Amino acid sequence: MEKGFAGRIAEFFINSKLTILLMIALMIIGVYSSTLIPREEEPQIIIPMADVMVGYPGANPKEVESRIVKPMEKIISNIKGVEHIHSMAMNGQAMIIVQFYVGEDTERSYVKLYDELMKNKNIFPKGVMEPMVKTRSIDDVPMLGLTLWSDNDSYNDFQLRQIGEELSSEIKKIKDVSLTKTIGGRNRQLQVVLDKDKMAELNVDALSVMQMIQANNGSSQSGKFDAGDSEYLLTTGQFLNSAEDVENLVIGTSLNMPVYLKQVATIKDGASDPANYVSFGYGNAVENGKKFKSEYPAVTVSVSKVKGADAMKISEQILTKVDELKKNLIPNDVHVEVTRNYGETASHKVSELLMHLGVAILAVTILVMLAMGWRGGLVVFFSVPLTFALTLFSYYILGYTLNRITLFALVFVVGIVVDDSIIIAENMHRHFHMRKLPFKQAAIYAINEVGNPTILATFTVIAAILPMAFVSGMMGPYMSPMPIGASIAMMLSLFVALTVTPYLGYHLLKVKDEQHQKKEQGLETGRIYKIYKKIEQPLLDSKSKRWTMMGVTAVLLLISVAAFFTKWVAVKMLPFDNKNEIQVVIDMPEGTTLERTSAVTQDIAQYLKIVPEVVNYQNYVGSSAPITFNGLVRHYDVRGSSNTADIQVNLLHKEDRDKQSHDVAKTIRPQIQKIAAKYGANVKIVEVPPGPPVLSTIVAEIYGPDYDGQIKVAKQVEDILKKTDDVVDIDWMVEAPQKEFKLVPDKEKAMLNGVAPQQIVGNMTYLMGEYPIGNLYDEKSSDPVDIVMKLKNADKSNIQDIIGLKVKGQMGMVPVGDLVRVEEKELDKTIYRKDQKRVVYVLADMAGKLESPAYAILGMDEKLKKIQLPNGYSMNELYMNQPEDEGNYTVKWDGEWQITLEVFRDLGTAFAVVIIIIYMLIVGWFQNFKTPIVMMVAIPLSLIGIVLGHWLLGAFFTATSFIGMIALAGVMVRNSVLLIDFIEIRLKEGIPMKQAIIEAGAVRTTPILLTTGAVVIGAVIILFDPIFQGLAISLVFGAIVSTLLTLVVVPLVYYATERKKWEKKSESDDKFFEV
Repeated sequence: MEKGFAGRIAEFFINSKLTILLMIALMIIGVYSSTLIPREEEPQIIIPMADVMVGYPGANPKEVESRIVKPMEKIISNIKGVEHIHSMAMNGQAMIIVQFYVGEDTERSYVKLYDELMKNKNIFPKGVMEPMVKTRSIDDVPMLGLTLWSDNDSYNDFQLRQIGEELSSEIKKIKDVSLTKTIGGRNRQLQVVLDKDKMAELNVDALSVMQMIQANNGSSQSGKFDAGDSEYLLTTGQFLNSAEDVENLVIGTSLNMPVYLKQVATIKDGASDPANYVSFGYGNAVENGKKFKSEYPAVTVSVSKVKGADAMKISEQILTKVDELKKNLIPNDVHVEVTRNYGETASHKVSELLMHLGVAILAVTILVMLAMGWRGGLVVFFSVPLTFALTLFSYYILGYTLNRITLFALVFVVGIVVDDSIIIAENMHRHFHMRKLPFKQAAIYAINEVGNPTILATFTVIAAILPMAFVSGMMGPYMSPMPIGASIAMMLSLFVALTVTPYLGYHLLKVKDEQHQKKEQGLETGRIYKIYKKIEQPLLDSKSKRWTMMGVTAVLLLISVAAFFTKWVAVKMLPFDNKNEIQVVIDMPEGTTLERTSAVTQDIAQYLKIVPEVVNYQNYVGSSAPITFNGLVRHYDVRGSSNTADIQVNLLHKEDRDKQSHDVAKTIRPQIQKIAAKYGANVKIVEVPPGPPVLSTIVAEIYGPDYDGQIKVAKQVEDILKKTDDVVDIDWMVEAPQKEFKLVPDKEKAMLNGVAPQQIVGNMTYLMGEYPIGNLYDEKSSDPVDIVMKLKNADKSNIQDIIGLKVKGQMGMVPVGDLVRVEEKELDKTIYRKDQKRVVYVLADMAGKLESPAYAILGMDEKLKKIQLPNGYSMNELYMNQPEDEGNYTVKWDGEWQITLEVFRDLGTAFAVVIIIIYMLIVGWFQNFKTPIVMMVAIPLSLIGIVLGHWLLGAFFTATSFIGMIALAGVMVRNSVLLIDFIEIRLKEGIPMKQAIIEAGAVRTTPILLTTGAVVIGAVIILFDPIFQGLAISLVFGAIVSTLLTLVVVPLVYYATERKKWEKKSESDDKFFEV
């Protein structure tokens, strides 16, 4: 037998001293690089996103839409790499969210955006403010949340806020901390509370007060002069330093006497009016819940990290720093509770997966030891860590981090990586025992025999895994590290199998001369041979049995395919992961006061307190909780009006509770919805998404010719969703009606009184809007202290009070009511647009038996047809792209559904590509068009096992299940390749066909079962990871069923197709068959 490529490589390494050095060097490199790779929980998704905000004071949404939004959308959509533009035209402002394609270069995308905006600055009308661009990235999500709270009444939210500010400025000093944000508590503010009666009496109005405060609050380096031989500097003016300075300002004259500010106003230096309420409470799951029964005012400091930094290390540094600060900054009565720590959860997850990896390697080693003795086990045991050490090194070079996905790729490959070494070691083991050749030649012969098919088989597996790296869209970055990592590991395992394994095998597997003389009796006496012959011989001999076997297999296959359509196995994008947090998002109707929203939130929080899995919760009323991955895409951080609230709920660690976080969410939802219904609130329970974040699980986008019509259709879609099973948390993006008073100046009256309309606007805006009119100059304060003018609350309790205000005219003070007419109307609603078309969004979530949005959406056709439309219009339904024209009403489904479709489409394509590549590889190797098809019979066979597994365990068929199915294709074909290659080697030696099939089957059964066993054991370990469960089920059940069928069915098919060809060659041996 001439030496192939594999034999030549093995011959060089088998006795070389270099091999040992190579092993040691590789191990050191791998271990070292594993310490350098940063750890995080989620993979780094790069989606450049930016919010462009433009103010246009006084304009209504339609005006904002036509003057700002439309021209800007046009400009931005011309930028290369922009995928979507979502815009909102609101009262007085516009917000445009620009989303680039996944994987676009972040910096370049932002530069392009800035460029376009700067070039087209002149397109806006006068009065429009300059666009402000805020970039968003995955690193904006805070990785650490520290909540300060106190049960001591002497620390109120104002003091906690100041401690929080100090703490946050200390944390900022730590390297790799990018942003800190203090949420909650009242800021320090200097309030100038004006008395409208005294102002009228002393002849001053708000605008003149403001001008005087600003005029007295300034200082400047004015220059220098020389005197004698020295140079002196000059500074003029002085800032306002304290409340006394402000009180004693002269703001005008009345009856030739100066009027001081303290005559017309009270000046308060202290906490501002509350704009939000943040509180903290313990759940009953912990001891503290029984000790601290109520809710306490709180302030949360959230910390984000710099891109690519290690979350685990930074959070450890910060917490050490906080412990030090407890000595000198944080008082004993103020408690610091860590309410989020992604660094810890990430390192937890990474350690857990690394442990799984270790267990998998051990389990596979034990399996091999049972089959080939402890020495065989050692050969394999050494080769796996080497492969992984190299893979980690390549991760480091490629710039991957250690996260769920990249590590998972390793656990997933354990079983497959061992195969190369198992096959080669097993064959050497067999040849050493056969005693036909001297040891060294036997070793090289053994490697030669299986080496080349092993190389081919490895490449088939790589061909099967690699195409998945090309999944597009948001799921891309989630999916690509797996196939890439796995392919690298496969390549390296082949390298190890051809260099290190022969060396180890040669030195560890030698058989002593005295032992095992009985092995020479050959193959026939082996137990496996007897069993295999018993099963396969009757099927080879009788045509009817053969066809029955194939028929049964085919029927099973058809049933498996049908299972998807009958919903025995439900399809979903990804199942929920088991996290330690849930968010409750509360929306009250527009126009609700902060106090009312707070009451609803507390009511819900009281219920959460008694949920057994809850450790603690924070209420954020009128501000947003530190955002999660979801909030980044849904823009939860922009929520901050008095009618919105968030509750951040922290659950017990996974180990300490029986329920998955998703089940907890399902349990609390009905109760919370009941409380919400009492108050007319809309409440959503938001979980951390397992895959990429979307606007919502189900999103219906309604397009049409007329916005009011679209809103009516949206209302009906919302009603349909409410009646659909398993659809929960339904909401739509249309505001509740809110009343607005418009003061329209009467030009003639204003002119007669010598008051310019602008003066009325200024007076009203600064008094009612409470805008800062300047800053107090205080060196000790870490935040600027704003000076704010306002009226007493009693002086602005209704519209009559407000128009009773007086402004200064030429003839003296004039009430505003004499100069304006009051119009009462409903506030214009925000106009939403997506990719230059007007749209109304309806959002919903799924919970229940069939949690996949696919089923809810596919059942909608009939119901949508019943929607009432204006005459002459019809209803369209789209799944993938936006409607071309807006002449008709269209419902376009989006959200998780969109990603599900894209991913399954891409994976389907990948699967097709995989099959073609595998076919080409095998044709290239066997130089025959028929044989590869026989080998690929194993692929559909695995589907039987996969569907069976999902059905038995009641699991969803998810994107990861699909990946498992694709990867299996490679593994199963590899078994067939080795089997058939062996049959052909035997046939070429002139052994009759049936005999050759049975011999090859018996010889290859051990390694095939070993490799399958390895795949199964590697996968069993991940059965308990909620996200990758699908993959594990596919690998375990698919591999078991497919292997048994491969060993039996593939040789039969081969026999049926190739019999004539080989029988012609061996007609002389025909007499042997006449039994």
